[in-house]
Amino acid sequence: MTIHRPGLPADLPDPELLWARWALNAVVRATTAKEGEGVHRTGVWIDDEGLHLDDCGCTWWTFSPMGEGRYVLYGEDESSGCKWYEPPVDMLAGGPGWLPYEELRDRLSGNELGCVYWYETGAWGRAPYPGDLDDDGLDCGMSRFVDRGEALGLLADLVAYDRPAAEILMAAAEERRLTPELLAAHVVAEDRGDPDLPAMVRALRRTALERGPEAGQLQR
Repeated sequence: MTIHRPGLPADLPDPELLWARWALNAVVRATTAKEGEGVHRTGVWIDDEGLHLDDCGCTWWTFSPMGEGRYVLYGEDESSGCKWYEPPVDMLAGGPGWLPYEELRDRLSGNELGCVYWYETGAWGRAPYPGDLDDDGLDCGMSRFVDRGEALGLLADLVAYDRPAAEILMAAAEERRLTPELLAAHVVAEDRGDPDLPAMVRALRRTALERGPEAGQLQR
């Protein structure tokens, strides 16, 4: 799937699909060492707020379920021109009342926000952009999860460069049937040793990618 520059709401897939691909990446990367309070995190992870991506450099993103089938996606990439455009782009214009405005305005005040997208009533939306705005960072930030081929390639790097294993895990995540047994069978630690399965299972419980009474369900 191609993401336009600047991004269009129609570029984003169903939020449940975006969630599955991103959350699977967070599960596979989970380690006990990164779970402590106060630990500065980079990479991809899940917490009570939702899913996160941070390369500790030029891009960071948050994807949060807001309850009742609503989601918010926000962040920035160095390619975004929104925060440098003059006059400033109001990235919250037209936003619904349930957006996390305190967090978003705090990010705006720190010049940390590149774009905001929201999902409700079956459709993605965002603020209107000036016609000559060249990019909002959505492509560089989210293509890794929007495009299934990119998502599989990224995942294969995390499961010992094994594309078949990545396919199995991706399909299971998208169909909400990912299990600890599948993780144990197909994930290999970066040092080719045993993966941190307890941490992965704890992350899995948060993602709702596993059906059953113990499956996690983030709601707000």
